[in-house]
Amino acid sequence: MTAQPGDFLRGLFHSDGCRFANRVTVRGRAYVYPRYMFVNESADIMGLCQWSLDLLGVAWRMNRRNSLSVARRQAVATLDRHVGPKS
Repeated sequence: MTAQPGDFLRGLFHSDGCRFANRVTVRGRAYVYPRYMFVNESADIMGLCQWSLDLLGVAWRMNRRNSLSVARRQAVATLDRHVGPKS
């Protein structure tokens, strides 16, 4: 995993994650931006996902105890290069 964190993350996001267009309204103005979500009940797997994201320098946040979000522009671009579309 240390040598290929992108490949490991590809597997995680293809099995238990998604990339979608997040839509928000701030002060009456609508914004749409890409975002990744990863959901898993296992604390161990969630920890491995966080560790791999850290290895790639990807900023992430926990939404809930079992849900991780990647929303910053550079972080999403990095995951786009490593994860790619689901097949």
